[in-house]
Amino acid sequence: MWLPIVGLIIGVLLGLMTEFRVPAEYSSYLSIALLAALDTLFGGIRAFLQNTFDSNVFLSGFFFNILLAAGLAFLGVHLGVDLYLAAIFAFGVRLFNNIAVIRRMLLSKWQANHQK
Repeated sequence: MWLPIVGLIIGVLLGLMTEFRVPAEYSSYLSIALLAALDTLFGGIRAFLQNTFDSNVFLSGFFFNILLAAGLAFLGVHLGVDLYLAAIFAFGVRLFNNIAVIRRMLLSKWQANHQK
């Protein structure tokens, strides 16, 4: 449970300490990849809290989400339509849904522990 959080913190710190800049033409791909990664991370945390976590589902979902979203963005660029916005919307909705479920579960556990 703590390993993904440590990896995220290390990644953010390394990103802040370097002068790496993403070219503007790749910004939509990066935003989709970031949302796909966060969606998978919070989905994994939710599954862990519900005792339904499966590493195969976690990894396959991560790569499938990224490939599907990048494919939509790529197709949208070539068609002249902002299809990446559909992926951003879908990942955003799922992300907030997972965060809401995680918050409710943690609050329920916290309240159950403090009522004892």
